[in-house]
Amino acid sequence: MPTRVARRRWRPLYPLSLRVLLGLHRRGPADPTHADDASGGLWRTARTPDGAVTLRVAVDGGEVDATAWGRGAEWVLEHLPAWLGDGDDISGFRPTPPLLRDAARRVNGPRVGRTGLVMEALIPAILEQKVTGGESHRSFGRLVRRYGDPAPGPERGLVVVPSADTWRSIPSWDWHRAGVGPQRASTCVRAAALAPRLEQVVVSPERADAVLRAVPGVGAWTSAEVRARALGDADAVSVGDAHVPRLITYALTGRVSDSDDDMLEALLPYVGHRFRVQRALEMAGVRAPRFGPRYAPHDFRAM
Repeated sequence: MPTRVARRRWRPLYPLSLRVLLGLHRRGPADPTHADDASGGLWRTARTPDGAVTLRVAVDGGEVDATAWGRGAEWVLEHLPAWLGDGDDISGFRPTPPLLRDAARRVNGPRVGRTGLVMEALIPAILEQKVTGGESHRSFGRLVRRYGDPAPGPERGLVVVPSADTWRSIPSWDWHRAGVGPQRASTCVRAAALAPRLEQVVVSPERADAVLRAVPGVGAWTSAEVRARALGDADAVSVGDAHVPRLITYALTGRVSDSDDDMLEALLPYVGHRFRVQRALEMAGVRAPRFGPRYAPHDFRAM
């Protein structure tokens, strides 16, 4: 049976950056669900409610040119404007500190897209709990390559993330080989078992937060990571992050602090846009001063 192919051109009413909007979902440079091409296009796979899909998207003359392959082709093209920030209300965001104002200007806002795909955001967020980005990206890449499905379409090497049933079936030794400790592995399996219910929380950030945090092993940080991506929650705050409080507090106040309380106080003028603040600073490359040794990665495979 031939692979389903669909195409859409869409003209947004605002400047957008594919790197900012779609890059939020990329788990490191070797993420097997993403790729770039020489002509400036971005490739991305997903497991939609209708099935697997590969999406290529580029900006051409102010229009978004998108082609999709697979059973989820029509679904992803229907939802593409939302993925690219359509419907995100940026009107109340008025950055005043110079670092934030400059960062927001450089990344066009930034807008926050919403995919509507909860499990796609949740499993990688769990893998990122209390480890470095490099560690979690290696774990994610290894598990997706081993248990995911070859992506539909012409781009070779891309993989679609495993289904919830497949995440549940991964044996303990393969979690271990991928460098995932027992606690995070158990949380992933529990979340996968609840996938049908979790995928329904896209109705509101408040509902999503309550349901997500009812899953043992999912706390405020993980919930925020999921809400920002799946629901486009521009106010999702990364409480409990190892680096974000310092970045935000420094950019907004000039003080260096790793305290969540100090971060939340600095963000008070931006309630409703607190993740937007974080994303603007991160994508513009703002850095806070660092003191002391770097975090030492764990190697759970040696335990």
